Order: sequence, then structure tokens, then C-alpha cells
Amino acid sequence: MRNPAIDKAQQELLSVSRKAATEGIVLLKNDDQALPIQPSEVVSLFGRCQVDTYRSGTGSGGAVNVPYAVNALQGLQSNASFTLNQALIATYQAWLAHHPFDDGGGGWAAEPWFQHEMPLTDEVVAQAAFQSDKAIVFIGRTAGEDKDYADEAGSYRLTELESDMLTKVCRHFTAVIVVMNVTNIIDMSWLTDLENHQAIKAVLYSWAAGMEGGHALADVLSGAVSPSGRLTDTIAYRLQDYPSSAHFGRKDFNPYAEDIYVGYRYFETFAPEEVQFEFGAGLSYTQFERRLVQCSVDVADAGGDLTNANALTFDIEVRNVGQQFSSKEVVQVYVEAPQGKLGKPARVLCGFDKSGEIAPNGRERVQITVPLWALASFDDSGVTGHKNSYVLEAGEYRFYLGGSVRQAELVDAVWQLDQLRVLETLSEACAPTREFERLVPAERQANGVYQTRYQPVPLRTVELAQRIEANLPPTYAFTGDQGIKLVDVAKGHADLEAFIAQLTPAQLATLVRGEGMCSPKVTPGTAAAFGGVCDSLFELGIPVAAAADGPSGIRMDSGHQATQVPIGTLLACTWNSALNQLLYYLVGQELQAYQIDTLLGPGINIHRHPLNGRNFEYFSEDPLLTGWIAAAQTTGLKQAGVSGTIKHFAANDQETARMDVDSVMSQRALREIHIKPFEMAVKYGQASTIMTAYNPVNGHWAASNYDLNTTILRGEWGYTGIVMTDWWAKMNHPVDGGEESKRFTGYMLRAQNDLYMVVENEAAERNPMEDDSLQALAQGELTLGELQRSAMNICRFILNAPVMQRPLQAYQAVKAFAPLSAQALHAVPETAPICFADQTIELNSQESSQCLLQVENSGTYLCFAQMAYDREALAQSSCSLSINGEFAMSLPINGNNGKTTMVQGRAIYLPSGVYWLECQFVKKGAELQTLCFEKQVE
Repeated sequence: MRNPAIDKAQQELLSVSRKAATEGIVLLKNDDQALPIQPSEVVSLFGRCQVDTYRSGTGSGGAVNVPYAVNALQGLQSNASFTLNQALIATYQAWLAHHPFDDGGGGWAAEPWFQHEMPLTDEVVAQAAFQSDKAIVFIGRTAGEDKDYADEAGSYRLTELESDMLTKVCRHFTAVIVVMNVTNIIDMSWLTDLENHQAIKAVLYSWAAGMEGGHALADVLSGAVSPSGRLTDTIAYRLQDYPSSAHFGRKDFNPYAEDIYVGYRYFETFAPEEVQFEFGAGLSYTQFERRLVQCSVDVADAGGDLTNANALTFDIEVRNVGQQFSSKEVVQVYVEAPQGKLGKPARVLCGFDKSGEIAPNGRERVQITVPLWALASFDDSGVTGHKNSYVLEAGEYRFYLGGSVRQAELVDAVWQLDQLRVLETLSEACAPTREFERLVPAERQANGVYQTRYQPVPLRTVELAQRIEANLPPTYAFTGDQGIKLVDVAKGHADLEAFIAQLTPAQLATLVRGEGMCSPKVTPGTAAAFGGVCDSLFELGIPVAAAADGPSGIRMDSGHQATQVPIGTLLACTWNSALNQLLYYLVGQELQAYQIDTLLGPGINIHRHPLNGRNFEYFSEDPLLTGWIAAAQTTGLKQAGVSGTIKHFAANDQETARMDVDSVMSQRALREIHIKPFEMAVKYGQASTIMTAYNPVNGHWAASNYDLNTTILRGEWGYTGIVMTDWWAKMNHPVDGGEESKRFTGYMLRAQNDLYMVVENEAAERNPMEDDSLQALAQGELTLGELQRSAMNICRFILNAPVMQRPLQAYQAVKAFAPLSAQALHAVPETAPICFADQTIELNSQESSQCLLQVENSGTYLCFAQMAYDREALAQSSCSLSINGEFAMSLPINGNNGKTTMVQGRAIYLPSGVYWLECQFVKKGAELQTLCFEKQVE
């Protein structure tokens, strides 16, 4: 039966998702006005991604079951005003029928990053050129969790067949348009190296644009919408030009020697000649002029909070000086701060906004507020005399206004600061213990470019043990059950402390464990259930909350369908905070309809290096842009009554050895670059859920990193929400570091990471992973107050989550089904095999299968499956069982290196009769060997 609330939410999302996709497409080259394509023109399409269009990346961030997806060909056929070369389309379709999309078997991280192209002959291309005016060539790439890109063909570089396709098309066509249907930026050197590259007149990044991607691409190519996206990353000529290339991909530790000089901060300061397409670049079908009308300064009472009370305000007039196209324009403001004693990048983005659609000869006033904190630098060495402080060094602060970091021009708005100002004095936190050197500017050369030099990074001096001891929370004496329910706290009839004091240590230890994946206690197929996951907690009125993977839509491994929106990089390329807020408000409505409390997203790690396989989930190389877009999305979700779980806190910047590689960085790099977006999402976006990263930061695994989770997040930022681990994360000692383990939840709780994700379903109370929370409590390594503190954080979140507004309903351990009617049984294929309950059903299948299930004796049956999954432990697969067309249960499994494992499903009540049983692999990879429905003793 259809759910009207779900249908309504999905319908409202479609047009906004399409609009966001069009605004995030980035036009990088458009010589001779090759775009938009004119109605009179005939166009030939090359490349299989016209049909096999990538709509997202892989892994948890892209695995959304969609009701449909519009590929590029369908979008062009439906919306384009120009004519397509149908003969060439037929040639591709015939070839694709014998060369289907390679999904790598559908398993976790198994899909290759590229698809083999159809080989082309000069004759085929020449015939297409004879029949057409222009050519569109599609280059496709995906990427995802658990595997980085590589500097090789089929990954960061073009394959031989792709190069051959481009070469032959450029040989025979004089006007070639290249569409980059990719999740990450890739090598673009072929634009200048390829034979006859002059034939390439236009290049655009259409990214992976979700379900509506084909329509959005057609809107832009046809001119129905003028492109207004801008790059959120620098595209360099060579991969080795990125300063992080020196250490990216290491498996032991990764020194962030580039320090704050990530992306354009590095290139504009030290190596502008290495840039092919600069940060912020992007073209429109029209031209704009920008004029600073006024700059006002309100900095009388400088403070360090992330507020706009102390700020510079730029009023800018944007005028469309074109004659034909209406369009939106991104206005970017950059600052050149005085070098001072700390050293600064040549330019830093300090503010931006996006205009509305401006008609030819029209104009719009845009106001950009630049808070003082956006101009400040963190002194982690004390060289300014103010160690561990955000400071504004004395001198001239010059501002640049334009359409990119390179095009921005100096405006008459110099702010002169006569003496150093301290904005905020903080604590030393998360400082490195490993010695290394970081990049800083040396002498400025005549051409304005700085020479490079390196200086030792300041190391940790604080005594963490003393810090932890001095900040231990109070312990509430155990009272036993006083009859206080969580709803009493919600109504103000009791305080949260009194409620928590009722819980035994064992109950508290259960509360800090989430269950999943695919818990039957919440919306089917979601990532986790947490809260009242056992009877004794539920009896206290703690409901069970649901978390679903994101961020590009709701992942449900049950087979239920959801809307897939564009990838994070595309959404950031819109530079449109208001649009992102609206989009995620509507995503929040869909979450509400599915009774899901938090979306595991947005992902807001920094694009430190182009080869990070998970960059598609993240936004940019720039922390300010990342932070504003993150705040917009979390605000939208909050307005819908749900929450966004910002992740991965912090410095989860590569997939290679992602659970082990130590991100070693200075406090300055951590604060100014890598956690600044999280700070903005907390303070501006009111984020109330955070997921820690798999990796250690300066020797301490993120899930047990006290300075990250308590000193900075809770203490400095005032965060009161919930912190959860990434799934099956590891922890180590919050003071001594050293050995790490999934069992060390005592260390996790001491750091104030509240919730361990996840243990197997129906198991939180019996502690199947043998975590050491209670052991740490008994040995004095964890106080009862610390355990109670995390329990209160979880309950505080639940009190404000949608689950608290829904009727409190106990988990129905047994779900009932009725046998097939005679009419329905008659419709079953005669060839369907018949199996019997209480007998082992041999399947040995990795594909969907069906059978008739004969039940002789009415009763409650518990489903067991024998499954095997020949992958590593973090890989995930799921088989969904339905009975008579109705969802019954999920059978999730993690990689077990191919060993047979018993997976317990849920109990179902089956009266005697015949049932239609379907087994569907929603997430492929595992083998379902046997099924058994075991009758329970009444």
C-alpha cells in the first residue's frame, strides 16, 4: 500500500533536485559560443555514459534505491530543442545490449570507477560528422567508500579507449562539447595535449546529479537554463602539483605538511602557474559586471564568537550586461591579509552569495557580510605573543571581488588595522606529538609569488590526564526506578538527571550501543536503531530512534525507494546556501515520512587531495564554503524536524587505510581548515548529531579523542548534541594513545563520544562485541558520571527527535502474515519450486530467487539464514525477504572472508497454508546458502 506522506515528500523533492542539479553544473570552457546548442543544429552523442549516466558515487553515501533515474540521453530526448543523431544512438544502444554496465557484481566497493567504451572507427565518426553540426562526448567516472582513485587510466586519467574516442571525434568534428559525468575532478591535461584539441569548444562538469540529472543536463545544454555553477576545487595541470601528494595514500601516518595551504591557498600563494582551472571558476551564457557600492565596518567590539556582530559588509551591484540570456551570478569576496608573523595565503575566500536570476540589462544588489573570524588566523606557536588564540595581525586587509579567485579584482575597501587584535583565546587542543615541518611563505618575489620554506610544528605540551580529571562530570547516585518516564522529562515534570539516576550501569552501557544494520525495530533497511533497544530501557519510556545513511538521499537496504539528490560536490558548486537549505528541508520531509530521525550526512571533510575516493560526498577544498553549505543543509533538515549527522569528525581525507592512517597536523591546520566547517555547522546550522571519523588524529583515534570531542566540540563550541562513532570504529587510550580496538568503549565514553555504532540486531543488552564499558567502570578507568553523561546526551537528542512525537509503541517481535488466497495461488507460476517450513531450503544463490513456502502447522517461526560474504569486515550486503509481496525482514551481513555465517532474521507468525517467498539482494555481494523457518515452542 502506498504511503501518501512518502509520495508527497518525493514529489516535492523532484523539481528542487533538478533545479539544484542545473545550478551545480560548471561550464569551464565555451569558445565560439558552442553552447547553448541551437534548435537548428544536429548533434551526435559519443560515450556510453549518455545511457549509463552516473547519478552518484558508491558505498553508503550513494546507495539509494530510486523509483527511476533519468539518464543523459533520456533528458536530451525529452527536453532538448535540438536534433539528435538517431543513427549513432542506435549504434550505441545495439553495442550496449551486448556490453552491459559492469557493476562488479554489485558488491560493496566492487564497482569499477569507469566503464569500457565502445571502440570507434574513423568511418563511424566521419559518418556522424557528415550528419551533424556538433558532437557531445561523455566522460564518466564514479568513486566511493573504501577505495581511493589512482593516478592511472580508468581512474584519475583517461583510458586508452576514451582518449581514442576524443581523438577521433576531434579529428572529424570542428565543434566538440565534453561533458564530465564524474564524481571527482580528474586529469584534464588532454585539453591541451590531445591531437586537434582545438576542436574542443566547450567543457562542462555535470558531476553526478541524482535521479533528475539527465533533465538538468538538457536544461543547460539547450539554453533553457544558463549555467551558474562554480568550481569548489582547483584543477591543476598535474596531480603531483597538489602539495598533499607527497604523503597522500600512506598507510601509517600522513603528515599534513602543507598545513593551511590546501588547494587554492597553496596555488595562489606559491604556484599560480600550475593551475589549469582556478577555484571559483565557471562560465555563464551571459556576462556580468560587479560593482562595489558600499563597504561598511562594524568592528567596535571585536569578539571571537562565530557571529556577524563584528563584521565588514559589502554591498555589491551585479549587472547582466548580456543581451540574450537571464542567469544567476556567484559573487565572491577574497581577502589578502597582512603576512605578519604567522604567514598567510595570498588570497582567502571570506564571503560569497548568489544572485537571483537577472534578466539582460537587469541588476541586483547583493550584500555579503564578512565576520571578523573569517579574517583571523590561529596562532599555535605563540609567535604573536598570544598562543592558542585567533588573532588579527596589524596591517592592511585588502579585498578582491570577482567571479573566481583568479579573476577577483582589488576593490576600494582596504581595512587598516593599526595593532594586533585578539578575537578569541582558546586552549591548546589536539596538538601533534610527532615532529614534522610545515609549509610557510618566505620572501615575496617580484611577480608576487612567495618562495616556500618549512618550520617545525609546535608539539603538545598539555597534560591530558590532568585536563580530563579536572573536567570530570558529576555522578548521580543510583536511585532505582522512581517511576519517572522520559515523557515526564519532555513535559517538564522531572529533570533529565533524575531520570538517568534510575538506570543501572548495565542499562547505561546498553543505552550507549546502537543496533544495526537493518534493525527490525525501526524503518526497514536503515543503518541503525538506538535508544530504547531493550525491554528495560523501553519500559522507562525511551523510544527507539532510527538513523539512515546519506547524504545524497535515504539508503534503505530493504528495497524501499527514496529520492536521490545530487552529490555533495555538485551541491556546493551551486554556491547557493538558500537552495541547499530548501533541498534538505524537503529531504527532511521524506525522512519524516519514513519515520527516520537523523540522516547520516552531510559529509563535510575537506577535499585535501583529488584522489580521495569519497570526495563526492564532501563539498570543497575551502572550509568557509564547506561550512556555509553544511550549515544550510543542517538548517533545512532541522526545519523539517529531523537532524543531519555531520561527518566525519575529523580529517577523514583518504580511503586507503582509513581506519588506521594517522592524520598528523598542526593545531592551526586543524582549526582553520579541517574542523572549521564542523564549527560553522554547529554554531550556524544548529547541528545536533555528529559522527566521528575512523582514523586517528595526532595519535588518538577520533572516537576516543578527548580534545576533539570534549575540549573543542563541547567546551569551546558549546555543543550539547549527540556524538556517535562511524560503524564498527576503533578507539584507543585518550591520554596514552597506543593500541586500538573496537572493544575500548570505556575510552570512547571518557572522550564523550556517546554512542557506539553498531552491534548486531537484538544484541545490545547482551554485549556481543564484549566491549569494556562496565569493565572500565569497575576498574576506575571510567566514572559512573561519565557513563551517565553520555546517556543524558543520547536522551537529550531523543527528546528533541521526531520519534518522541510519535506514539510510543513497543517493538512487535512477531509479525503476522496470511496465506495466499486460492485466487492468488492460481496466479503463481506453475514452475515455482515448493519448499517446506521446518526444512532447510537450499538456495546457494547471489541473485534474487522465489519459491512457494508450504506451512503445515500454524505458529511462530524464526527465520535463520546461512550466508557467506567474501569481503573484508566493513563491506556490507543485504538480502530482503518478502512474503506474498509484503516486506518481511532484512538479512544483513558484513564481509566475513567467505566463511559460512548464521544470520538470524525476525520471528513471523504463519498460519497453515501456502506463501509466496521472494529473496532479493538489495545490496549484492553475499551468497544466500540456505534458509530455514524454525517453529518456536508455544
